[in-house]
Amino acid sequence: MQVFCKMDMFSIERKQVLKELRRKVILPVFQLSELTTEDDPHALKRVINQGKGHPALTYQYRIKLDEQAERSFSYNLFPVVLDRGGVPWSLGTIYILSQLEAETSPVMTSFQSKADDLGAYKEWLDSQDRPDDLMFLFPKIKLRRPTYRYRGYLQQQIQAGEIAPATAKRRMGTVIAFYRWLIDNNYFQPECPPWEEKKYQLSFKTTEGRAISKKVISTDVSIRAPKSEDPFAGTIQDGGRLRPLTSREQKWILEATKAKGNTECYLFQLFMLATGARIQTAGTLRLRHFIQPHPHYSRALTGEGEVFKLRAGPGTGIDTKNNKNGVLQVPRSVYEVLHTYAISERAKIRRTRFVAKLGEHPDPYLFLTQQGNPYYTAKDEVLRFNPDFNRRHEKSGQPVRQFLKDQVIPFVREHHDKHFHYRIHDLRASFGMNMTELLMKLVLAETITLHRARMTVKDLLWHESLATTDLYLNYRSQMDAIYEAVNGYGEQLQKWTEQAMKGIEVTHE
Repeated sequence: MQVFCKMDMFSIERKQVLKELRRKVILPVFQLSELTTEDDPHALKRVINQGKGHPALTYQYRIKLDEQAERSFSYNLFPVVLDRGGVPWSLGTIYILSQLEAETSPVMTSFQSKADDLGAYKEWLDSQDRPDDLMFLFPKIKLRRPTYRYRGYLQQQIQAGEIAPATAKRRMGTVIAFYRWLIDNNYFQPECPPWEEKKYQLSFKTTEGRAISKKVISTDVSIRAPKSEDPFAGTIQDGGRLRPLTSREQKWILEATKAKGNTECYLFQLFMLATGARIQTAGTLRLRHFIQPHPHYSRALTGEGEVFKLRAGPGTGIDTKNNKNGVLQVPRSVYEVLHTYAISERAKIRRTRFVAKLGEHPDPYLFLTQQGNPYYTAKDEVLRFNPDFNRRHEKSGQPVRQFLKDQVIPFVREHHDKHFHYRIHDLRASFGMNMTELLMKLVLAETITLHRARMTVKDLLWHESLATTDLYLNYRSQMDAIYEAVNGYGEQLQKWTEQAMKGIEVTHE
């Protein structure tokens, strides 16, 4: 078992930690190292000042390597779990590190979420009597064991409306995984089981129709978070709940973006509306894709017009959800606008600012902020360790989302609809409905078959399952039916309430 005190995790000053989120602190750069001696050929010297009047602390260390995998344990955006006082919690942080070591392509945001969950558990532990003993105390009485007590605490938080059921479910799941790891790695052996388990087989079919059976272990401390579907929400479940914007709303948001003078966000949204791309795809478009001297255009899937077929996914430089490979059908007019932007002085100035701060990029992004920063950091860059990294978060479209929240939505509410709202991913659903309504008109005119319309929408949105595609085809008629039923019942309800009011007016006691 590795001893935590022999790891050098850089020096984390308590003052710095307390300024961060209470449950975790994100280190821009983390390199796992170990103490060594001066005669070690790989030794590095570190000097830590101890303050005025005190000698500096000097020691030798070396970067720890996995000799079999021939790699070091070096990460950007490494989360350190904190206790209630803002001090690093060694056991929780070792757990995070052990999970990272098992991953060849770790998604750091997932581990940051786990660190936050463990920080929440440690915060609860520290609020109890003798927390260090309680954590490993598993007596015969179930309800005195920390796992059952913490589950009860989370359920109280749900009832009080302090956290969502899904958050409680995730936190409890992280704590269960943490205790499994502690037991499997012989950190301790509980006197009584931390929970009761049930094993069963879960059978289901893939989108290709293949039957799969999976072993599942459930515990009696797990928390359920049933999904509640709102038929009146007007959303489509397509990698998240997306709300298709009406044609008027689509015009409003582009009008607002233009009025605010943000060319990049205008083109960003235009691209998503024209192709159905997600934010990570639009945010990682590359300059080289739009400066081709003689681009080749093909006939559009939806009929007349030409498109530029843009490959996206692993190997293209353009990110996609779940690393899916596919082809975006970029309308010729949109491609030409993006080409004009790519070679514009405005775009060149932003690229110059990027180079001034970070140096030449081997594959420059198309869209950069006014300061020359990417709107979105591509996955392959996130996975590459950068010893000079100095941020505490990755670029994941925050500037776009903030612009919509602060500028676009208030503008639309002021000029058009005071209740208007939307999220950036709603543009994907809007594209899907635009294409669906266009194709359904062709079906009604008997120009194409319903089957062809269905398959075209599936291909345009890269759906694996036709069931997801059918959500678009049925959306408009389903919403019309719901509101027709609601309105009809509302009229009847109005009559009943009017009769009740008349009864109140004539009744004398």
